[in-house]
Amino acid sequence: MTTLYEPRQAIVSAYAPDVPGNAGTEPKPQSGPGRAAVPFDIPGVLVGTAEYAEGPTGCTVVHVPAGARTAVDARGGAVGMSGGYAFNHAICLAGGSVYGLAAAAGVSQELLVRRRNRVRWDDLQSVSGAVIYDFSIRDNAIHPDAELGAAALRAAEEGRFPVGRCGAGAGASAGKADFARAELVGQGAAYAEFGAAKVLVATVVNSVGAIVDRDGTVVRGNRDAATGVRRHPAADYAELIANPGAGTDVMGNTTLTVVVTNVRLADRELNQFARQVHSSMHRGIQPFHTDTDGDVLFALTTDEVDLTGVKTTGFGALASEVAWDAILDAAL
Repeated sequence: MTTLYEPRQAIVSAYAPDVPGNAGTEPKPQSGPGRAAVPFDIPGVLVGTAEYAEGPTGCTVVHVPAGARTAVDARGGAVGMSGGYAFNHAICLAGGSVYGLAAAAGVSQELLVRRRNRVRWDDLQSVSGAVIYDFSIRDNAIHPDAELGAAALRAAEEGRFPVGRCGAGAGASAGKADFARAELVGQGAAYAEFGAAKVLVATVVNSVGAIVDRDGTVVRGNRDAATGVRRHPAADYAELIANPGAGTDVMGNTTLTVVVTNVRLADRELNQFARQVHSSMHRGIQPFHTDTDGDVLFALTTDEVDLTGVKTTGFGALASEVAWDAILDAAL
């Protein structure tokens, strides 16, 4: 009988794996180009991605070396998050569900090395992370780990956000009123400038909900394989009420979003800004924030410019449109 005090190898041998995992498989980090890259102009903000093609799974790191005040809005019944700090030097989004949280630890370790192991209070580097459940599309347990998180940070560049089936979006899917009608998606991004105000929104869509365009058309997810027709999930739920047991939501989802702006916002304003933008995303993902989603939005500000001519609410409305663009970009 295995006990907690026996050597690790004895424990591993006692539990033969059902499917391949990181141990023994030794997946190799790679930074794929994705489908494209969205350019943005917010100095001091870098983005890097890395994947394990053996999954497929991956992680995406948004790195702000100078640090940035952060608001976190977490909703849904299945949130997987670490840190959740009010000030961050990096945000790590990853696949692998709870095991993928190890990627954020790898980012933290890499930042410690870059600080030459200095651990004075003002040298500490804060990293927050969140994960999606991307095991649904595959039959292995390969997940982002510390090595992959560090690789994504090393790949980080200023001014471009890779999109498509790369980084944390490598194994993302959407529209799972019935998994047989789900479709592969990825991570999307959009950037806009409103005078001196700038906003970048990036999102990894791995939702129960389908992705909906501004005219109400379902553009990804909930697709009938036989007919090729996509329909609004509300139609499925209406049928389920009339015919219980005909289908069910697939467990293990989540949409992760990072909003970066250069606008100086007070802490209260930044928190409300995060809530407003996150709430708006239900227009492009329906349904959203369900009990099997773990949606998390991180809003960061580099505190460079003050708003002129519009209140925070108005800026939130503008950023919400950018968020919808990012959702649609994930569907391409």
